[in-house]
Amino acid sequence: MLETVALDCAQVFQRSSSCVEGRNGQLALRHHSLHRLTDRKLAALTTVHNYFIRRSDGTTAAERFFGAKPKDLLAWILERVDLPGWSAQKRSQPQPKAYLLLVAT
Repeated sequence: MLETVALDCAQVFQRSSSCVEGRNGQLALRHHSLHRLTDRKLAALTTVHNYFIRRSDGTTAAERFFGAKPKDLLAWILERVDLPGWSAQKRSQPQPKAYLLLVAT
């Protein structure tokens, strides 16, 4: 009888916590806060989940799935993204011409 009650309690806890744990739980929480995830945002969240988030043993979801360590996510992004150039240097203010000052006075 104790085992049956314990099993029932465990199933209730499992069902109630599964909606907030893991990837689907995180996506559901984001969906509730944003009301809609664009395809682009969902793809970005999937990439971060698969290649960046690590378990306590130091492995990523992609590493466990493919059986090999993937390239570093940041290095992969830097290879493909065109970074903006340096901003223009601040130009000095031109000095008024001396002959213009004589006319104004």
